[in-house]
Amino acid sequence: MSLFKSADLKFLEALSRVAYANPFLPERIEFEKAALGTEFQPEQTGVWSRREDVDAIRANVERLASRGKDIIDRANNSLANGAEATANELLLYEDAALYLLYDQFREELQQASQKALQKTSPTKIAFWPKFKSAFDHYFAIPKVELPSNCQAEHIFACFFQIRRAFHHIFDYIVGQSTPTANLRAAVWQSIFTHDLRRYQRSLYQQMNDMTTLICGPSGTGKELVARAVGLSRYIPFDQQKQTFASDFTGSLHSLNLSAMSPTLIESDLFGHSKGSFTGATSNRVGWLELCDPNGTVFLDEIGELDPTIQVKLLRVVQTRAFSRLGETEPRTFQGKLIAATNRDLAEEMQAGRFREDLYYRLCSDLITTTSLREQLASSPDDLHNLVLFVATRIAGEDALQLATEVEQWITNHLGLNYHWPGNIRELEQCVRNCLIRGEYHPRPKKQSPTDPTLRWLQQAESKDLSADELLNHYCRWVYAELGTYEATAERLGLDRRTVKKRVTEIADTGN
Repeated sequence: MSLFKSADLKFLEALSRVAYANPFLPERIEFEKAALGTEFQPEQTGVWSRREDVDAIRANVERLASRGKDIIDRANNSLANGAEATANELLLYEDAALYLLYDQFREELQQASQKALQKTSPTKIAFWPKFKSAFDHYFAIPKVELPSNCQAEHIFACFFQIRRAFHHIFDYIVGQSTPTANLRAAVWQSIFTHDLRRYQRSLYQQMNDMTTLICGPSGTGKELVARAVGLSRYIPFDQQKQTFASDFTGSLHSLNLSAMSPTLIESDLFGHSKGSFTGATSNRVGWLELCDPNGTVFLDEIGELDPTIQVKLLRVVQTRAFSRLGETEPRTFQGKLIAATNRDLAEEMQAGRFREDLYYRLCSDLITTTSLREQLASSPDDLHNLVLFVATRIAGEDALQLATEVEQWITNHLGLNYHWPGNIRELEQCVRNCLIRGEYHPRPKKQSPTDPTLRWLQQAESKDLSADELLNHYCRWVYAELGTYEATAERLGLDRRTVKKRVTEIADTGN
């Protein structure tokens, strides 16, 4: 006699696909629809996306859990009483039981994550005994050997990781557009791969070896992506101490390479010994050494990295070995590496500024962020969602009123076709400007030629500037209007580094 009725078996097969699907791909909702049939409640969009004015709890998720629980409780009772089951039936039972367990403890897992943010050391998980009891109810059935031989502490660690990952992706990568939905799905895959079942079985131990490279224009959320990946690592659970092996909140170590000199980068990254360079008055442990196996080092603006340091970083990625400055003793990097850049690395490699061998070591996991302009072109309604998202974090209870004011200003003064050259970062400043001054002007107001800051125009008219000085001033002028080196370089037809050098030079001289 079969463990499941025909209709229940069909439902469980669909529920199994739901349980292991990427929650941010359209297929997840299609699997829900296949499982629930006429009970399925259509979503407002074809993907899961956060909206500040919509409850995040999905009715379909609750229906899946309710129906699944009825079926699995009956099957559990049958198995406990000696019922026979095929290998496929036991696998479907196991998948559904895991789905139900996660649903049962979803909120407590989220609360544990929030509580960890307020602590500086591993926190004892008070609901572990209750979880273990529920786990044993489903999986410790006398004389029944389930296919995967799941261990409670490993499943608990996986659930905690899934909950953190969902939070950092769903709550911070906002928008209903296709590019944004694809980005959320890509970040999920970066954490769990495309095969969650295989990840749960074995790959969770090997993700340190997968370096993540995030590419995209400035202001498009590359740091958010890095945080989502870095703060969602698998952390083993110790059931004896009832704590996780490490604190995920301090596991991400970030370095902005564009803001640091090569010597400081090497010191921060690799560490140094006393006397290894001028100012090295004591030994220093670098981030590569401080990072534990559950941690992550994030190198922002990797495209700015000095070629000599690129060679040393290549060694780290290839062999996980490095040495402190001033030492020869080999040390081992145990964590995960994430890098990000707004540079066109293909162009940088062709120009000889970025090593090809380093690129091909970094790109085992490649994520690309998209511009706000592309996002809004795909889904104009995302402007409302994004403005409300930013306003909620800035204005709290007054978010809705502020968001309405900001949207009105954008519509009346910028237009809905405004291209947002500063991307999400510019939109955030737009919201802040409207909060403080009731208006936002994306470019500085033009100054008259008599203004001291534009005195160079008069000097140019008088032929008092060299060609080099004239180009320096002109680059500075265009940069002040456009706000980024990339946009200025594109407008002037110059290399970004040339623009940065000339803008910096004139800024340093104060002319």
